[in-house]
Amino acid sequence: MVRDLSGLPPYRRIAEQIIERIRSGELQPGDRVPSVTDIMRDENVSRATAARVPGVLRAEGWATATPGVGTIVSQPKKLTAGADRLQLVRSGGTGLRDNERVEILTCEMQQAGQEVADALGLDADDQVAMRRRRYVDDNGVAAVSATWVSAAIAEAAPEFLAAEPLPKMTFGLIEDRTGRRAVRRRDTVTLRPAPADVAALLDVAPGAPTLVMTNHYWDQDGEPTEYAVDYLGPQRALSAEYNLD
Repeated sequence: MVRDLSGLPPYRRIAEQIIERIRSGELQPGDRVPSVTDIMRDENVSRATAARVPGVLRAEGWATATPGVGTIVSQPKKLTAGADRLQLVRSGGTGLRDNERVEILTCEMQQAGQEVADALGLDADDQVAMRRRRYVDDNGVAAVSATWVSAAIAEAAPEFLAAEPLPKMTFGLIEDRTGRRAVRRRDTVTLRPAPADVAALLDVAPGAPTLVMTNHYWDQDGEPTEYAVDYLGPQRALSAEYNLD
């Protein structure tokens, strides 16, 4: 589907057009992006407008400035967080980006422990279901992710414990099997040392400082549905953009 860019400021519209060329493969990593002079000529805009375009591409990780060469296309190493995956599922997707795949590592029942119990409103010795995955894209390991749900949800949605990808991710599975729709989330980002087992999956040294995102989800009745912890791959960037009006 072709996006309507007509309502964007001219510099942003031009930047989005270039980003689409990168996404489509027309512009490859290492290629030069259109210069300010090229943009002025091809888009019939002022130098001030054209000069803002490379800055947008660099700020969002689509390009880098190379001395003596100019601004060239780079391969962004962005993270697809749990909240982004939820939006992908609800827009009809699988929760994965086009160049991304998921490896199912562990699916098992285990004792909750205090952190998971607090997140799910359970006791620390209650049984919970845990599902661990590794997300990999063209740049390597994007994240190692673990998700926990209550034993009651696992009983209603046995696919959670199957070592196969979930077509609608955990969010969609819970909603389909229980009618409990995730309507609120809280994301927290911290810096933690990578545990030895996670470090091996991320291809980093044990104890290496690692960005960690925790995701809490609640249903329409305010009850917790799932808790997830994502250890991000090296050199990944977290980015969020919001409308403020």
